[in-house]
Parts: sequence; structure tokens; C-alpha cells
Amino acid sequence: MGRVSEPDAPTDHSTPQGDSTVPDSVVDQLIARSNALGADPRNTNFAGGNTSAAGTRTDPVTGRPVELLWVKGSGGDLGTLTEDGLAVLRLDRLRSLVDVYPGEEREDEMVAAFDHCLFGRGGAAPSIDTAMHGLVRAAHVDHLHPDSGIALATAEDGERLTRECFGDRVVWVPWRRPGFQLGLDIARIAEENPGAIGAVLGGHGITSWADTSEQCQANSLEIIRTAEAFLAERGRPRPFGPPLPGYGALPAAERRERAAALAPVLRGLASTDHPQVGRFTDADVVLDFLAGAEHPRLAALGTSCPDHFLRTKVRPMVLDLPADAPLDDAVARLKELHAAYRDEYRAYYERHAGPDSPAMRGADPAIVLVPGVGMFSFGKDAKTARVAGEFYVNAVNVMRGAESVSSYRPIEESEKFRIEYWALEEAKLARLPRPKPLASRVALVTGAAGGIGGAVAARLAAEGACVVVADLDADRAAEAAAGLGGADIAVGVACDVSDADAVARAFEEAALAFGGVDLVVNNAGLSVSKPLLETTERDWDLQHDVMAKGSFLVSREAARVMTAQGMGGDIVYIASKNAVFAGPNNVAYSAAKADQAHQVRLLAAELGGRGIRVNGVNPDGVVRGSGIFAGGWGAQRAKVYGVEEKDLGAFYAQRTILGREVLPEHVANAVFALTAGELSHTTGLHIPVDSGVAAAFLR
Repeated sequence: MGRVSEPDAPTDHSTPQGDSTVPDSVVDQLIARSNALGADPRNTNFAGGNTSAAGTRTDPVTGRPVELLWVKGSGGDLGTLTEDGLAVLRLDRLRSLVDVYPGEEREDEMVAAFDHCLFGRGGAAPSIDTAMHGLVRAAHVDHLHPDSGIALATAEDGERLTRECFGDRVVWVPWRRPGFQLGLDIARIAEENPGAIGAVLGGHGITSWADTSEQCQANSLEIIRTAEAFLAERGRPRPFGPPLPGYGALPAAERRERAAALAPVLRGLASTDHPQVGRFTDADVVLDFLAGAEHPRLAALGTSCPDHFLRTKVRPMVLDLPADAPLDDAVARLKELHAAYRDEYRAYYERHAGPDSPAMRGADPAIVLVPGVGMFSFGKDAKTARVAGEFYVNAVNVMRGAESVSSYRPIEESEKFRIEYWALEEAKLARLPRPKPLASRVALVTGAAGGIGGAVAARLAAEGACVVVADLDADRAAEAAAGLGGADIAVGVACDVSDADAVARAFEEAALAFGGVDLVVNNAGLSVSKPLLETTERDWDLQHDVMAKGSFLVSREAARVMTAQGMGGDIVYIASKNAVFAGPNNVAYSAAKADQAHQVRLLAAELGGRGIRVNGVNPDGVVRGSGIFAGGWGAQRAKVYGVEEKDLGAFYAQRTILGREVLPEHVANAVFALTAGELSHTTGLHIPVDSGVAAAFLR
């Protein structure tokens, strides 16, 4: 059956696969090629496609050279691929599977057979596309999903267009679901066309091959760039049809305001079966698509590439009203469309499901398109939601390309179902790690750039929540959010909690970033310690504006968003033991904290019918890491108690029952306990986090 080409440079055969201390030109070149191709979104989408390289190593059992295949494993991303993301198989055993292949009806069995071809231990699980790489007679193979290639692959006359675009250098492979049979098809066509550098896979993507890594990468780029040029030169203007009156893009500020108002409603609808996080984009490519008269027809046809519709579902939900329709009309219509979408999705499932099909996973849309405004995408977390949106942008680009030179014709609905509810796809989902306790929840924490708020934000993010870090200082908020991870985990927003407009803007930013909010922590605060006769009106007003009025404004906006979502929620107040303890020289601060404490009771009673729980945490003496204490409060309280400021934490600790100092993370622990689900039937509660101050016991 032919011999695999030797690596481009000699490899060290003295060490078994898995020892990363030994240079390996085959693996190094494969990783470099994969990362270079994956870094450019024109070449492939996130986590899409796979690459491979073949070479030799010494078999540690026999001491003889053995031919191996290194191929990107299941679930990895080319742009960030490392050696750990490669599956390593013996080529002789992989190719021997041809002799025992039971036929297309049982081709799924071959995926389990790949495990018997693995070389050594470790590495990634082989993907469904492994056969494509091992059966093609070339040392290096790329399989990619470029928009330009898929545009040809989904054109009604894609085979003819492929021939016109590439001549004999690239061949057409008719649609077939990814798997062992597709690998056989590509291998046969490659052998029958020895001058070809690759193939366009009908409805799917492209594949290229070569005897060197450098040439394989060059072949991939030649196919992609040639297709791009062909579409640009041959494509007709306005592939999405003439402008649809009233469906053009609203002005930027207006459409973002509309998006922020719609996002919580849509997030609630999209979470009917499973809680979802949302993302919004008003990218030009989306707005241009929705402004064209053909967008309803094209959107209804759905996506084609398996990587696309596995993340976007077979088709999006599309609002069929002009951009300037009254907001209430748009909301009402979206609710009607959502009910219809769920009915249609259930009918789609029932049309194609067989006795052995996995259960329906959920009937809510992953993509919602609103003309003049943009696209909302949804997923189990922010990254999944973002990637779903990116894939639909890919799909729009594919539609544009196909419509510019032909007509867009995605694969049949039945084929989409075969992949969406594939037993192998179900098995992949089952292997995913168990979600963290706060996965799919969106938290907004005020005063979160440091101190207690920073600790709360960090704990919530660590437990899976998306976090909006709200702080008076925009730069510090952005810095704190960056410290929690990328924009898929946290965003920073400026927020003066005493300003109703600023609070509303912070929630709008949260809606645009994550779809809404369902966990709010009122933490912003400050303090001035003075005796009554030295306390000024300004001292009083400042502390009440931030803590009493600020908490009211934040809770009011939170209740609006949570009510629009219809998903319930949590509001937590970081109050203080001073809310119930009468300490000296502290009237303004303690009165404001008492106001907060009673807001907890009042709002728990009022909002419970909407599924919104309201609870509080009463800390005491959080000195280390506290912004309030560092800002002068510590010096003032130390003076009151007659101790050195550096000893204040120890002073607070020694007067408690437990004799332990309270730290910001202890307060964060209480917030987590209140919101992680174990106290799902608790509202109106205050949890003391004070190491035991008897005078502050709640009665």
C-alpha cells in the first residue's frame, strides 16, 4: 500500500513517543503549521479542522522503526495546538482497518477501533477525521473550514465551480458525513488524481496534502486564496439581494441601546430548557446580511458545515420586523417567534429521530438575528456563546460567497440531524467535565476593583460565573477584570452607584457582554469614622448616597433585568455587623449599613414572587486587603480603640468568640454559599462573618 514519506529531518529514535525533551522535527513542524493556519480566521474557524504529519520513531518494544501518524485530536484548536493535543497512531494498524471495515452502515465502529491503533500512552483522543489523514497517501494532510472553500462547497453547482476555479489542481468530493468512508473517498480520489494538491468537500470544507509540511501549508493557502480571488472576481454585487426597506442598520448608539433592552428578554427565552449566557455583536457583516431582501430565505436554509450547525443549530431565529419597530412590539413578536421556533425544532427532531437517537437536547435557538440591531448568540458559557456567534458570521460569509457566484445550497436537513444527534457527538458531550457550580450565571459586583469586592468577584469567577467588575474607577475595574481572565470570563465597567444613569449603563454593558445579569452583589462602600458632633451633613450624605441609595439603585436595576429575563436571581448585600452593633463614633456608617440590612428584608419579601432571592452578609473588621481601611478608616478606628493601625486586625480578632481575623475571602465564601444553589430556599437571611461578636448576634 506504499510507504509513508520520511520526516523532513532525522528524528531521534532512541526515546519513545511522549518524551518532549527530545526534538522532533515532524511534530515541531506540524505544530508550527497548525498554529500558523489557525491564527488566521480566513483559513479555518475556532476549533475547526485538523492537521497531521507522518514519520518514524523507534518502537521501544521491538527496537525497530515504526511509521506513525500525529494528528490533531478531538476538540482541539489549531491556533493554540500543542503536542498534548495530538493523537499518535501506528500507520500500519490504522491502514489495516481498511481490511476489516464493515461498510458505511457500521462506520461509526471504526472510531473505537482507532484506540487500538494508538502508539504509547497519553495524547488526545483520535477525532472522527483520523481516517482522512491516515488513508491519504501523503506525509502531511490539512483539513480546514475556510469561508471561501465552504462557499464553493455549498454552491448549487459547486463541482463545476471548483473545476473552473482550480482546474485539475483541486478535485471535488461529494458530500458525505465525516467518518471512515469519507477518508476512503478522499484517498481514492487523491490516488486517481496524482497531480491534485487537495479537494473541496461538498457541503463541508477543504483538504490538502503534500510530502512536506511546508508544501502542505502552501497548498492549503493556495486553495483558500484562489477561492477568495475567484469569488471576488466572479461574484455579483448584492448577493443578499436589494436593500429591504426599514431593515438597515440603526445608528450605533441607538442599536446598542435597543440591544441592551432586548438582551435580557432573549436570554430568558433562550434559557427555557437550559440556562444560557448570551453575547451580542453588531458587526457590519451581520447588519449587511439582515439589511438584504434575501436574508429570510437564506437564514431559513440554515448552515451547512458540521462545525457550524453543531454550534448554531440548524437555523437561527429571525425577527421579522423593521429596525425601528416599537420596542414593545419587538418583544411581543420575539416571544411569538420563540414559541414557533420551539415547535418547529421539536418537529425537526421528530421527523428524523429513530429508536436509537439521543434525547432532544433543547429546543431553544442558539442564534437570534434582529434586523438593524445585530446578532445575539447563546451557549452554556460566554466562550460557547461567543464561538456560536463567530460560527454564524462564518456561515454568513459562506452564504455571501455561494450566492455571489451561484445559489447557496446547504446539505439536507436529514444529514444535519444525523450529525447533530450522532451517537459519537453524544459521546463527546458526555465526556465534557461537569460544569462548575455557578456556570451559566452572570454576576455584577459593585466596588469590585479590590478588597472584599475583588475577592467576591474572584471567587464567583473561579466557580464558573461570568463577572461584571463594576467600580467607580474605570481603569481599576478593567485591570481587575483582566486579572480574572479574558472577556469570556470578566469585563470591567465604570459605575458610580449613587448615579442612577451610571447604574443603568453598567447593567446595559452587562447585557451586551453576557446577555443580562442574575447575581448582583451590593458591595460598594466607604466610611468616615467621627463622633456625632463632628459628623457633617456631607459625611452623612456621602455614606448614605453610596451605601443606602447606591444599593437601592443597583437592586432596582437588577430587579428590572431579572424580571425581563424571567429566570429568578440573587441579590446579595455586603452589609456589616455594625448594622446591628452600636459601636462608638460611627453613626453615619452604621446607619447606612442598617439601611442596607433592612433593604434585604424588604426586597426579599417583595421580589420572592419573581424567584429573586435577597440575602446579606455581615462582616466585621476586614482590615487586610480592605480599600475602606486603607483609605483612612483603619487609622480612624485604631485611634478610637487606642491601638496601632498595624495591630487593628489582631485587635478585632481577639475580641471575637473564635479569635480569628476576618479576611476578604471569608466574605466571598459566604456570598458563594448563598448563591451556589445549596441554599435555594433561603431568602431574607443575614450571614455573620465576624468570627463571633456576641453583641451582633441576630435576634
